[in-house]
Amino acid sequence: MIIIKSKREIDLMRVAGQVVALVFKELEPLCRPGVSTEYLSEKAEEIIRAHDCLPTFKGYYGFPGAVCISLNDTLVHGIPSKHIILKEGDIVSIDVGATYKGYVADACRTFGVGEIKDNARRLVEVTKQSFFEGVKLVKPGVHLGDVSHAIQAYCEAHGYSLPRDYTGHGVGAHLHEDPSIPNYGKAGTGPILQEGMGLAIEPMVAEGRHQTRVLPDEWTVKMRDGKLSAHYENTIVVTSDGYEILTMYEGEE
Repeated sequence: MIIIKSKREIDLMRVAGQVVALVFKELEPLCRPGVSTEYLSEKAEEIIRAHDCLPTFKGYYGFPGAVCISLNDTLVHGIPSKHIILKEGDIVSIDVGATYKGYVADACRTFGVGEIKDNARRLVEVTKQSFFEGVKLVKPGVHLGDVSHAIQAYCEAHGYSLPRDYTGHGVGAHLHEDPSIPNYGKAGTGPILQEGMGLAIEPMVAEGRHQTRVLPDEWTVKMRDGKLSAHYENTIVVTSDGYEILTMYEGEE
């Protein structure tokens, strides 16, 4: 069932979104060699709680971290750990959820650690841009498949693949709501966008083949071929004539 948000609900999501954006602003300079993913998670939780929000992911179906932190060939759902230490040349995806007065914002960024190789930089840039290629189509009356197709077409034109097992989603009073938002699809298909829909659009892009595997911890998702992956996500709301991104800070590129 498609859920339409009221102005009050959108206002609450907007507050949560700005806290998520602040986490990225504060954590990006901390993504340097020698830092553990546990430390990054602890800092994220401090920021979230200091702004009267709750870390949405903590305890969600038993997830142990405040945020998901995924390095290199880890696509999503990496568990923060004191044993996972950032190294020069890594790329690190930080997926953050914050809940404010019962309403959720969810977003992800992939950052480079120190100097990264050209292929890693290109993957991160294409992943980010693919979000904007998709979201620029968002407005009432558009098929969601148009957005998915635009993401797929852009990434595949640059030689990348789109994992099939993980998608974006509706978001609002719950972290995961309808509709599902694949990063691949056929234009002119899928639900029709309506004003007031809250959506988490999140391209997850692979340097190699799209197949994934889940580690025995039942959370960490790796690329089966061991090649790099990147992840970029924002929570948006559909407006009367387009969209508003709730999870970017002023001045963010």
